[in-house]
Amino acid sequence: MVKSRKPCPLLSPRVAAVSFGLLAALAIGQAAFAQSASMPAPAAPAALDRVKILAAPNVFGDFSTYRVRSDLYRLPTAERKGMSAEVMAVVDRHKDKVIVDLYLARGLSSKDDFFMRVHGTDLAAVQKFMIDFRATRFGVFCEATENLVGVTKALNYITPDKSKDLNAGLSSASYTGDAPRYAIVVPIKKSADWWNLSAEQRLKEIETHTHPTLQYLVNVKRKLYHSTGLADTDFITYFETNDLGAFNNLMISLASVPENKYHTRWGAPTLLGTIQTVDSVVNALTTTN
Repeated sequence: MVKSRKPCPLLSPRVAAVSFGLLAALAIGQAAFAQSASMPAPAAPAALDRVKILAAPNVFGDFSTYRVRSDLYRLPTAERKGMSAEVMAVVDRHKDKVIVDLYLARGLSSKDDFFMRVHGTDLAAVQKFMIDFRATRFGVFCEATENLVGVTKALNYITPDKSKDLNAGLSSASYTGDAPRYAIVVPIKKSADWWNLSAEQRLKEIETHTHPTLQYLVNVKRKLYHSTGLADTDFITYFETNDLGAFNNLMISLASVPENKYHTRWGAPTLLGTIQTVDSVVNALTTTN
C-alpha cells in the first residue's frame, strides 16, 4: 500500500516576508552589479597644468636637497632595479595635487647629490607627496640636507603703477636662448635695516637692483618665492639658463648694487644642478657606484 505524501507545510508569514526580502535584495544587487559592469571606469585625476601653476601667485614651492647614502650601492643590482619606476609611480599618484622637478647635483656639489622642487596650491598636499617619496625604496636611502619653503606672489615693487618704465622692460623681455640645461637656487635673507626702510625707500633700492638685470633676461630665466616666516630665509631665487657665463655676470651685477648691503644671507647653500627628468635623476643615482 502506497503511503500518501504529507503536504509541505506553508511558510509562516514572517518567514515568507524574510525570504521575499532576500530574493528582492539579491535581484537588486545583481541589477546594480550589471549596471556597474557596463559603466566606464572613473577617469584618472588630471595632472596639474604646469604652465598655469608656474605663472600663478599663491603657489607654494618646496625646495629640498639630498645626499644619497653610500650603503645604497652595497645593494645587489637587482634590488636597485625598479627604484626609478617606484618613484615615478608616487609622482603619478600625486600629479593632480603637485608638480615635481628633480635636478642632478652630483659632481657639481660637494655635499648634495640632487635637489627637488615641488609646487602645489596646498602645502599639506606637498607635504603628503614628500612623505610618500621618502617612503620609497630610493627615498629611504636619501638624507635631507636642506629644506626651504616659499610662496609665489604678484610683483610688490616693479608694478605698472609704481615703476611704469621698468615694468614695461620686464614685461617685454623674454628668454630667447637654447633650452636651459642648468638650474640654480640662491636663498636670500634681508637684515632688519631693510625691513625698517619705508616702502618708498625699498622701491628705490629695488629699481636700482632691477636696472642692470634687464639685459640678462634673454638668456636667464628667473622666479622669486617669498619665504619670510616659512623658512630661515626671506626669499628663494630660482634661475634656469644654458649660459652659465651670463648667469655669473648677472650675479656680479646684483652683488654690485647698494641693495646688496642689506643681505645677511646670499646663498649658503647655492644650489647648482642639471635639469633632467625625475626618472633620469633617480636612474643616474641608483645605477652608478
